[in-house]
Amino acid sequence: MVAPELIKAAQMGDRDALITLLREIENHVYRTAYYILGNEQDALDAAQEALIRIYTKINSYEEKAQFKTWVQRIVTNLCIDKFRRTKPTISIEQHDLSFTDHKTVEDEVMSTYIAQDIREAIDKLPEHHRSVVVLRYLQDFSYNEIAESLDLPINTVKSYLFRARQQLQGILKDYNSKQRSDAVRG
Repeated sequence: MVAPELIKAAQMGDRDALITLLREIENHVYRTAYYILGNEQDALDAAQEALIRIYTKINSYEEKAQFKTWVQRIVTNLCIDKFRRTKPTISIEQHDLSFTDHKTVEDEVMSTYIAQDIREAIDKLPEHHRSVVVLRYLQDFSYNEIAESLDLPINTVKSYLFRARQQLQGILKDYNSKQRSDAVRG
């Protein structure tokens, strides 16, 4: 993710290195916040807060954990705190569709609906299940990295993922049933 020399330079007080470091991780930080919070404005706020915390706490980073894991823990904890403080809101912004030559308009529309259904299903998960799903499937973290990021035993991470997958299957089955009944009525 980030060169160890850049981290060391930032910890030694090199302001340019610290700014470069923050720029390299800002998209990752925002993406994680968005996946957890599901709202662009809340994600921007959380990402900014996380970057400030990283800026002020860079000297507390120890090489015991990977830098990516340390950053992820900060972002995830801030998002969980933010989620607890406020009730989640659903963004009603329109999403741009980019049509490619090899997909039909119908394929693109269906992909958008499926992605929206999955996003809504993830949003319905309890926060501890949502966090492990986001880290595993959207951020591609290993079980060990998730355990380190969330300060959980690895078996708890596996258990949360197992339960979250079961919950997602049930939620998505409900969406499919609802869509079929709406299609019959429509």
